[in-house]
Amino acid sequence: MSSPSNQPQRTNGAQDKSGRARMLISCPDRPGIVAAVSHFLYEHGANIVQSDQYTMDPEGGMFFIRFEFDLNDLDKELPVLVEDFARVADRFEMKWHTFRASRKKRLAILVSKEDHCLLELLWQWQAGDLNADIAMVISNHPDMRKLVESFGIPFHHVPVTADTKVEAERKQMELVADKADIIVLARYMQIVSPKFIEHFPNRIINIHHSFLPAFVGGKPYAQAYNRGVKIIGATAHYVTEELDGGPIIEQDVQRVSHRDNVEDLKRIGRTIERVVLARAVKWHIEDRVLVHQNKTVVFN
Repeated sequence: MSSPSNQPQRTNGAQDKSGRARMLISCPDRPGIVAAVSHFLYEHGANIVQSDQYTMDPEGGMFFIRFEFDLNDLDKELPVLVEDFARVADRFEMKWHTFRASRKKRLAILVSKEDHCLLELLWQWQAGDLNADIAMVISNHPDMRKLVESFGIPFHHVPVTADTKVEAERKQMELVADKADIIVLARYMQIVSPKFIEHFPNRIINIHHSFLPAFVGGKPYAQAYNRGVKIIGATAHYVTEELDGGPIIEQDVQRVSHRDNVEDLKRIGRTIERVVLARAVKWHIEDRVLVHQNKTVVFN
């Protein structure tokens, strides 16, 4: 089994982001929010390089912002900035987080027997287009071991049966503890427990092979075929206790016709699935997603 230190080195020509940070904010909408945050960052020597905002007003009355900014001597100055920003946040009733752009998030990928979504993530990671560290791949089947280890990534086979599901999940949680920031279900055909979800709130991303909310649950392509749909799709969403009901991050569709049988739909759908999941993971690791109630705001 390979260790993370043996992972191949990749370069992607990206600019140095060692002094860059990101700030995500959600709060009730009111005048002066952008001005207050911008002025605060200016006073603390930060240079804003990207800014996105969205208001739900008048329907929801919430305001969302994403800032990227450069800050000299980030290691020293960011903790001071975070401490001082609490006063601004309190005034506007903000929920907020800061992230270092240079700190790669660690992924644990769970997969069953289908490899297309896993391969897309591995290819993008290897090319340097997925700015993350893949800590491990866990599967309830041994089939992917050779593939995964060829990328220098640790592979763990954790069998799951009806009788061993609780113990298997305990083993999975033991493996990812302190080693993964995000769990990616890349066509992992098992339902994760509420306890597992509780450990990773809004940090488990699943790909469902339908255009949700249509065709929840098992065999969605067969459901779509029986319904005679003219488009099929895929949905990447955060996992909640409601099956396939978590906040949607990304979706896409493809036209189909009466000539397409279930196997045709699966073949067409595989391309949609891998692209949609990779986009969702990329946006999450770049801190572009804010969750509000059961929806997301994605600054992509």
